[in-house]
Amino acid sequence: MAVVVYLYTVIAFNFFRKFYTKEEDEEKEENCKDMLTCFKFHMYSGIRAGGGIGDELESPNGDALELYRIVFDITFFFFIIVILLAIIQGLIIDAFGDLREQLDSVKETLESKCFICGIGQDYFDKEPHGFETHTSAEHNFANYMFFLTHLLNKPDTEHTGQESYVWEMYQSRRWDFFPVGDCFRRQYEPGGGGATSTES
Repeated sequence: MAVVVYLYTVIAFNFFRKFYTKEEDEEKEENCKDMLTCFKFHMYSGIRAGGGIGDELESPNGDALELYRIVFDITFFFFIIVILLAIIQGLIIDAFGDLREQLDSVKETLESKCFICGIGQDYFDKEPHGFETHTSAEHNFANYMFFLTHLLNKPDTEHTGQESYVWEMYQSRRWDFFPVGDCFRRQYEPGGGGATSTES
């Protein structure tokens, strides 16, 4: 957008500079006295104006450049206010739409699978409230986060054997201490002891 506005600034500075001068109470306001001032005026006032830069300039009625000013004002409004701003708004909306889809996907996954072990809800719901009990008691995500926070704040020399094991894995960014594909219920099933695959 800045490139297009700059092109209009160059045209305005070379051909329409006189329309950028306003006189109020014997005070002259020159909004296009140099390229930098002219560019800032287009970026700040021109883009904010609902009808484009023409709303901020002196009327060209009766001027020799009237026709050219009309073309200048209309094209500025069309290309910058209508098209470019619409594209930017569309990109922003699409970005938020993608984030919303990702959030919905994560939410759906958390509602259908255990975050810790990855076992599906269908497996636990063979018993009433099985999945809810599993995710709130056996594999409560908050408990795991509390344990990791506990390790982060506890001196290494005071770790127990189990804490040292988890801490070493955490430092090397290995997550094998999470019981992926396993839970207490599976361990007590015939032939149990920990499944290696997850159910969805």
